Amino acid sequence: MNLNRAIIVGRITRNPEFRTTPNGQSVASFGIATNRFWTGADGQKQEKVEFHNIVAWGKLAEICNQYLNKGQLVLIEGRIETRIWESPDGVKKNRTEIVAENMQMGPRAQGSVPRESAQENNSQNNSPVSGQPQSSEEEINIEEIPF
Repeated sequence: MNLNRAIIVGRITRNPEFRTTPNGQSVASFGIATNRFWTGADGQKQEKVEFHNIVAWGKLAEICNQYLNKGQLVLIEGRIETRIWESPDGVKKNRTEIVAENMQMGPRAQGSVPRESAQENNSQNNSPVSGQPQSSEEEINIEEIPF
């Protein structure tokens, strides 16, 4: 039996790049950085950062595009694939990616909003988006929470 499964938790290094293929399939590409800490033989703390290329397809691509932002903590579960192609100048290239199958967002930074919501709010009232309630008397109704 073979298994190709990757699970990473890290911070997004660039906002998702969203596009649609010629046949109408949605795809989002973005990067995630993960780091590892250890104490070396000399007793000094050390850190190594790895950068991962992530590709999401279909509905997951749309969700990633709408809700993920640079710097945000995210968990990605998927499979590792290496694409090989030839560039226009005849050079053979390859890129190893994690094809996302599941995504879970980390805690949202206080005052943050999805990119599309921020763009809509800015175009509606031409004021900066603070993510804070407009009124200090606005309360959260527990019945409205979807979980």
